[in-house]
Amino acid sequence: MRRPFRFALAIAAALLPAACAQNNVAGPSPAPISRAYVNDPFLDTLQQRTFAFFWERTNPVNGLTPDRWPAKSFSSVAAVGFALTAYPIGVERRWITRDQAAQRTLTTLRWFYQAPQSSSPTNVTGNWGFFYHFLDMDTGYRFQQVELSTIDTGLLLGGVLFAQVYYDRPDPVEGAIRAYADSLYRRVEWTRATAPTAPRISMGWKPEQGWFNWSYNGYNEAMLLYVLALGSPTHPIDAAAWPAFTGTYKWATFEGQTHVNFAPLFGHQYSHVWIDFRGIQDAYMRGRGLDYFENSRRATISQRNYAVANPGAWRDYSGDVWGLSANDGPSDTVLVIDGRSRQFWTYRARGAAAGEIQDDGTLAPTAAASSIPFAPEIAVPATKAMRAKYGNELFQQYGFLDGINPTFHDAGAARAGRVHPTIGWIDTDYLGIDQGPIVAMVENYRTGLVWNYMKRSPYIRRGLERAGFTGGWLAIQ
Repeated sequence: MRRPFRFALAIAAALLPAACAQNNVAGPSPAPISRAYVNDPFLDTLQQRTFAFFWERTNPVNGLTPDRWPAKSFSSVAAVGFALTAYPIGVERRWITRDQAAQRTLTTLRWFYQAPQSSSPTNVTGNWGFFYHFLDMDTGYRFQQVELSTIDTGLLLGGVLFAQVYYDRPDPVEGAIRAYADSLYRRVEWTRATAPTAPRISMGWKPEQGWFNWSYNGYNEAMLLYVLALGSPTHPIDAAAWPAFTGTYKWATFEGQTHVNFAPLFGHQYSHVWIDFRGIQDAYMRGRGLDYFENSRRATISQRNYAVANPGAWRDYSGDVWGLSANDGPSDTVLVIDGRSRQFWTYRARGAAAGEIQDDGTLAPTAAASSIPFAPEIAVPATKAMRAKYGNELFQQYGFLDGINPTFHDAGAARAGRVHPTIGWIDTDYLGIDQGPIVAMVENYRTGLVWNYMKRSPYIRRGLERAGFTGGWLAIQ
């Protein structure tokens, strides 16, 4: 099943007027994060199985990672970024050797740097340093007529820059990794992406129509994208882009938590895979007395509170079974269940926030699992509870399958996945963009590995500083 233009629905919440930010009360001081689960053996199992998705399913010839598996799939360039991030975690966890990881990484970076780029609509991987959202798994060429994606290029480059700082040894392979990573980042012409939407970044480009006239507005996963574009030493965008981005935030209280709202949890997770936002603040967060890490913590808690309240009366929602994000679902249909007419969807950016509820009873295990650094005291029990409750029907070869809907039991109406007679609908695929944050964010909770290496990247530091971030680790030279 092909995903639609991925984040169009999810962006809707971020486009609401910033007038909702009248209440700028920051609330209580951030609570200390529990370290009680750092050595929990379930996290070993979760990480190792999820890591294996990237190691075993990535094409070793070109480094392309499938968008999904086992369904036959194109590659997602964002999934490649998560794969590049996962390999060093595999090294540190001793699932693979450093040499194995370095060789796979070099193959990937060399292939992406040498792959054809031009304005041609076919037989290319991208243009101006950006890459198409989806690529053929074997040829690497643009899949059908998908867009040249700014956000997916950004997620790829998150992995690229992590590779650049992680592989720091003075040998030819690791030296080549650093050189290719630098070249891939430096050649991206970020300023082209602001031409139709200045100073904000356009969502994409197609040779058939040019740059899109809609941009990434806050708050969402594009924080990383803006930091990368601001930090470029070759084609940096105007510093005015960041306040233009934050100027569209929605500050509101949802389920007892006052924070910048964005309905699907992936928007509160993706940028945090590579950037440690603890203790650093931009002008927006300084004005509210918290940081983006605490903001994501509050968003996580609000989703758990929403599941406990369960206004939609969906089956199985509870304090231990919760989490909405962008993921697969059973069908695009309306069914009458428990005396209520209910709308269901296939792939969709599900979520719950002030002014926006996108919920059809489909839970995304990645929502809780990738939120573990923010709120381990509720996220770890949730992942363990879902494994215990649904067993091997949901937790299989590569960890959690992408979605489960305990309310949906109509096998004849399901367009994807399968219906278990007692559990309900269960996906049959894993998605790379949902697997990746699980591996990385669990490791960030346990050791801070990705965060600590990325603090060494001069490009990340420059991007944050141009966005106006100060304090915390940025104050340490």
